[in-house]
Amino acid sequence: MVTIIKTSHSIRSILNYNENKVKAGVADCIGVGNYPVDVDKISDAMKLSRFTKRLELNENTKRNSVHISLNFDPSENHTKEKLIAIADTYMEKIGFGKQPYLVYQHYDAGHPHIHVVSINIEKDGKRIDLHHLGMRKSEPARKEIEEIFGLVKAEGRKKKEEFNLKPISMGKVLYGKIESKKALTNVLNQVLNEYKYSSLPELNAVLKQYNVLADRGSENSKVFLANGLVYRILDQQGKPIGVPIKASDFYFKPTLKFLREKFKENEIRRPFEKSRVKNTIDLALLREQVLSVNELAKMLEKEGIHTVFRRNSEGLLYGITYIDYTTKNVFNGSSLGKQYSAKAIEERCGFMIAGEEKRNQMYEKLPSIEFLIDKLEDQKNLLSIPDLVKVLDMLMHAEYSQDYIPNQLKNKRKKKQRRI
Repeated sequence: MVTIIKTSHSIRSILNYNENKVKAGVADCIGVGNYPVDVDKISDAMKLSRFTKRLELNENTKRNSVHISLNFDPSENHTKEKLIAIADTYMEKIGFGKQPYLVYQHYDAGHPHIHVVSINIEKDGKRIDLHHLGMRKSEPARKEIEEIFGLVKAEGRKKKEEFNLKPISMGKVLYGKIESKKALTNVLNQVLNEYKYSSLPELNAVLKQYNVLADRGSENSKVFLANGLVYRILDQQGKPIGVPIKASDFYFKPTLKFLREKFKENEIRRPFEKSRVKNTIDLALLREQVLSVNELAKMLEKEGIHTVFRRNSEGLLYGITYIDYTTKNVFNGSSLGKQYSAKAIEERCGFMIAGEEKRNQMYEKLPSIEFLIDKLEDQKNLLSIPDLVKVLDMLMHAEYSQDYIPNQLKNKRKKKQRRI
């Protein structure tokens, strides 16, 4: 079993995400925890009301909602009763056993999984600490549950991860406002809540993989001047198509104000999240087969990092963004450091190509060892034994030494001035 925990400041958006799945016919609400009625008698209003009334007890807590998914091996086929029992046991072990929660079974993935929705405000108004909840409580709980219910264990198994996003199938999207809005809602629900981005270009780098664009319009447009935002569907060539939809028209309000709050939250990243991308790029550039920025992108793709190049009308590269599908982080190149910006990456790749060509040209001009040996054979009668040894030593001497440092790179010691 694999567990994924997401925290949020909006229980409404989490609840709407799951309820929209139910309305689309790809999910069911199969269980409730600490609600006054059974799952078959509960209404949508009651689901939300139970959460909001509890949240009113502590309005100072920003991150007050949790969205947990419990994922099982594709070979497992559990009954609803067993899934509910697993969810109840899990919530008890992570300290949420007395909290109100809802359990949803989703059918829209290649493996069986359930989603659990809850809040961290207790009935006395105290807050359950969410810091390192996964490491502190979820991991031990997962291992115990695997043993108790005889589940396929997550550890020690080879997993083939699919890093590529599944873009919207444009053939299935009707370009009227209703169908377009439904398609956009599904994408925005996933991307806005799962990925970490700190600017609009970083967000759009992910959205464009789904053929979606968050658009402020031109600087003189009404949308831009009013601090507005619209979402557009893109065709296969990346051009807007259909009717744009205002951000305020979506139920979870992904407006520019909402995004700016997300930008601030996501500005601080864990050191590991940045270093993973930087180290992957550096290692790829150390390999000799990297000959261009496009080849570098292919190598990064194998490590789960998608590279987005931004070019002007003349084809010149002016921007680069990295999407890490493993940690769900998006980084503009310059935010990782100058050496990871578009210009620096192009120069680093270009330096390797130039260096390779220079070496090849140098070796082409040098006579071959076979040629020199033939010449030596002709002259051996004229050379003494010591001279012959010296010449052979020169021929067999290594062309390159790892200890060699060019004069220009050596640190010159400064001469100390004598005191008079």
